Amino acid sequence: MTALRIVNVNLQEGFGGGEIYTRFFLRALSANGLTSRLIVHPAAKAWDSLPSSIESIAVDSFASIPRILARDSPTWLIFHTPAGAEITSALQAQGHFVSCFAHMPLYGRNPQSLAAYDAIFPVSGHVRDSALAAGLTQVYHEPMYGIADFHARAGDGDGSIVARSPYDWDRRKFRDRAMGMLEPLLEPFLLRKPYVKGSGIVLGIVSRLTTIKQFPQLFLLLAPVLARHPEFRVEIFGAGGYASVRDLRKALAPIGQRVGFWGHQKEMLKVYSGIDYLLTGLPEKEALGLNVIEAQACGIPVLAVGAPPFTETIAAEVSGLFYRDPRQDAGADFECLLDRLQAQPLRIDGIRVAEHFERFSEKAFVDRVSKLIVWTAERLVEKCPR
Repeated sequence: MTALRIVNVNLQEGFGGGEIYTRFFLRALSANGLTSRLIVHPAAKAWDSLPSSIESIAVDSFASIPRILARDSPTWLIFHTPAGAEITSALQAQGHFVSCFAHMPLYGRNPQSLAAYDAIFPVSGHVRDSALAAGLTQVYHEPMYGIADFHARAGDGDGSIVARSPYDWDRRKFRDRAMGMLEPLLEPFLLRKPYVKGSGIVLGIVSRLTTIKQFPQLFLLLAPVLARHPEFRVEIFGAGGYASVRDLRKALAPIGQRVGFWGHQKEMLKVYSGIDYLLTGLPEKEALGLNVIEAQACGIPVLAVGAPPFTETIAAEVSGLFYRDPRQDAGADFECLLDRLQAQPLRIDGIRVAEHFERFSEKAFVDRVSKLIVWTAERLVEKCPR
């Protein structure tokens, strides 16, 4: 097993859940006695603090990878951002075992982006089932899940939370590129208001404001309900593209000033301590929800639609509460939930939640990676017996 050659690939320029996952996966490999080279994008700054034992290789496109590995002996490649079939086939032709993590469910998506891989590692049962339903047969049988990992994000120095831009500009779009260039010019004039948890019950969104979360669609249905419950407010810790933020603001308009946009934050423990409940987005496009795992680890209950993947990560009535999809009942069940929480808050019982949360411990993840290593090594030998 120690002779297994491993290369991880993550060409994201930004830093999100996939990059956090890559980091603790590298750590789990190390805990199993293995190290890996890591191929990254040269513009990504998230990898500057990697352990010295991990060699990082910067490339600006997937097309460079077959050239870099052309003379390597058979290697286990793990893509955290899928490459096209042409790249995958070129690497397989060189004798490598090419796998990838599926960080997104395939319901409503084209499975061809994953079809060429030798193996697909799902991060949840929800993702696994979607891949199987799409006709992909090379799906690893066990969901890999994840852990609450706060090591990957460095703190801000004094530990404070201050208002930051709610925008995470999409450089592929002209409007976002232009506005992203203008925003730094306004930076000196912005008042960095510190976050202070006020009175009332705080529903927190701790997430990138991406389309897969479907927050605008959710709040088009929930904001009218929240408008009837002035005891609740919504605080948003995360950033997104211009359209995502615009649409979310419109959807939240019925609750007026009881909304705060705080932008991307690094002091995650501080963020979770400043909310009463984590509120998730809609479920079907979500893969796992590292924020759901993080919140529970911090003792913060989660409120979510009662559907996968949230039913995999939340223990009902123990670490969170489920409500009916508001697209089915216009938020009636969510309103009952607000009435309940106003009358009696939910508190996580550490003893009761321990058994549920064991699957999200670092030890459990290292054990799953150990099984994955053995499974992959057997297939690499079958593919390349020399």
